[in-house]
Amino acid sequence: MSATPHITVDSATAIETDTTTPGYLTRQADYQRRLRRVEGQVRGITRMVDQEAYCIDILTQISAATKALEAVALGLLDEHLRHCVAGAAHLGGPAAEAKVSEASDAIARLVRS
Repeated sequence: MSATPHITVDSATAIETDTTTPGYLTRQADYQRRLRRVEGQVRGITRMVDQEAYCIDILTQISAATKALEAVALGLLDEHLRHCVAGAAHLGGPAAEAKVSEASDAIARLVRS
């Protein structure tokens, strides 16, 4: 079930900001394709472990899957900053502070991982 879009219009600039629709929707198919590819990589890693493959080969595949997930995460973060954070910043107030804080927390989690 998708959320009903909530469009906010800043009367001073007549700029519309959709506060409920994710910014990544224009690239949703790309993200889904990438995530399915990562899912396949992880299944392949499981098979490698089951087949007692060489440790370094398994680690190489884990590294590739990790990088692929990081690429998806960075793309989603970029979309979030451009859509959600920029829209909230334009409107200002507590919502803007919340979106900036939320983005900062997400960046911190990515850096720690």
